[in-house]
Amino acid sequence: MPGVTDRVIIVTGAGGGLGREYARLLAAEGALVVVNDLGGARDGTGSGTAMADTVVAEIRAAGGTAVANYDSVATEEGAQSLVATAVNEFGTVHGVVNNAGILRDTSFAKMTPDVWEIVLRVHLFGAYHVTHAAWPHFREQGFGRVVMATSTSGLFGNFGQANYGAAKLGLVGLMNTLAIEGRKYDIKVNAVAPMAATRMTSDIAPAEMLEHLPPEHVAPIVGHLMSEECTDSGSILIVGGGSVQRVQLFANKPVQFPEVPSIDEVRDNWSRITDMSDAQPGVNPAG
Repeated sequence: MPGVTDRVIIVTGAGGGLGREYARLLAAEGALVVVNDLGGARDGTGSGTAMADTVVAEIRAAGGTAVANYDSVATEEGAQSLVATAVNEFGTVHGVVNNAGILRDTSFAKMTPDVWEIVLRVHLFGAYHVTHAAWPHFREQGFGRVVMATSTSGLFGNFGQANYGAAKLGLVGLMNTLAIEGRKYDIKVNAVAPMAATRMTSDIAPAEMLEHLPPEHVAPIVGHLMSEECTDSGSILIVGGGSVQRVQLFANKPVQFPEVPSIDEVRDNWSRITDMSDAQPGVNPAG
């Protein structure tokens, strides 16, 4: 106690998979949950109310409190309506789990602008829209918790996922700045890269791997990041199969050139420039 008790938390893409586990666990721990899901297919097409309604019914049957929302996070209007649902039903919003996502995998050579854009609109624009709509409430009450769903595809790359990877690493950049801007308002912003068996990963990872990655393992980490006790901000965590690890950017000591170097001088010093043997956690040199 207090954990997430009586906290109003929005979980996007909560109609199945990881989002469903987040919503169910948060509600079981006493949170008032807005279960958001457009109800579409994995590629973002279609819509419906059944997915969100089913999760709300599961939460209520277990004694928890939840309401459904079917807005698309990919638009500003949808995100505003989603946050309005939380405020109208429960009076405010304390946390947002930006989990909604779609896949449109293809090699970069075959990628088209529409396939590129729709993935960024759901993942990156969606997190921006929902967090931006909730941000004034966080600032006013001096409390907020945000989780960005990043991915190892963004952190390390994955064939056929240039759009997805770009969006997912973009969320880390968004997190880094929001962690700074939210500091004086007790707004903590962190990122989780889940490894879990869901419909999003059903044909991406080997079946023998997925059977060891139930989505239930990820939810407690998200639950902690939503809690009052969580004091970290700006952290990236890879979570799955009982394993939790932090990922951080590192930088080596700079190689100094007193004058503008020639290309040959850069070449001759390249091994020093790229040597990470003395690397330390990176900081923004601009402050």
